[in-house]
Amino acid sequence: MAVTIYDVAKHAGVGVGTVSRAINDSPNIRPETKEIVLKAVAELGFSPHAMAKRLATKRMGIVAAIMPFYTGHFYHELLRGIQQTLLKYENDLIIHNVEKPSRVLSFLDRTLQEKRCDGILAISVDIPDSYISKFVQATLPIIVVDRSHDQLDCVLVDNEQGGYLATRHLIELGHKRIAMISGARHSLPTQKRYQGYLRALAESHLQADDELFMTTDMLSGSPEMQMNDGFNEQAGWRAMEELLAKPNRPTAVFASSDIQALGVLKCAQEKGLKIPDELAIIGFDDIELSSYLSLTTMQQPMREMGRLAAETLMDKIENQSEEVRHVILRTRLVQRGSTVAL
Repeated sequence: MAVTIYDVAKHAGVGVGTVSRAINDSPNIRPETKEIVLKAVAELGFSPHAMAKRLATKRMGIVAAIMPFYTGHFYHELLRGIQQTLLKYENDLIIHNVEKPSRVLSFLDRTLQEKRCDGILAISVDIPDSYISKFVQATLPIIVVDRSHDQLDCVLVDNEQGGYLATRHLIELGHKRIAMISGARHSLPTQKRYQGYLRALAESHLQADDELFMTTDMLSGSPEMQMNDGFNEQAGWRAMEELLAKPNRPTAVFASSDIQALGVLKCAQEKGLKIPDELAIIGFDDIELSSYLSLTTMQQPMREMGRLAAETLMDKIENQSEEVRHVILRTRLVQRGSTVAL
């Protein structure tokens, strides 16, 4: 038989109203009484009805995620971290896919007007400055994920550091002709990882060669090659094909995603190159496939990023915190068999 609020009240020796105040974190209850009630809740395994709690707090129990229409591993892991965290808070996640900036603005306008959620996770999309004050006035918090914003809470990985460490690893192995393959040039991860790539080259007094930097919008090919902002296998293959056609080809490649690195690997092997003896390859993400391919890569904590984003948003929703926090996670080198010293 299910445990009721009356069972908790009897077990704790208090009234039903006191139990309700403790569960809903009301300030109108003594700390020692609240502790007794919560102990009774835990001992009896009582779970207050989610809808009743939402009605009491005037919340919907819904978080909206606005993000590009992507199917990549990065977003899969990110959403897993978000959903696992929201489940703990008995909140539902609704995902809104947007294909262009105008759709972002349309979603923001509609959300402000209808307020169909308690908070927003803006994943890999830009929030215009003009909307910030509107959301503050509406007490509707926004957390920016995989992007940065001075006035909003952000959770993202240090892409510049990741690009730097990946390139430095190849330099330390003796490589000087190092190519970088990435997604679309306008993509923030591309820009930041390229900055890290350039910093590592400059530190080692190596001249950056523009011909060795390839982004997917520089390549000709099918429309599918631009999917996921160009972070896909086909783009990696095409970029590697162009690099191998150059008179002085690179001896190492930094691919800005593991899926792109897979395309690089396939192209190089089809052209008869031995990995890593004739071409070293490092990726970015550390997806599960990377270990099977023995691919050296930069690991980014995708699921942890999702967890922290959801936790930050729930803190904003429940505590109305006004502090703006920027959470920047670091990447880690995972060395496998696709890179060796020259």
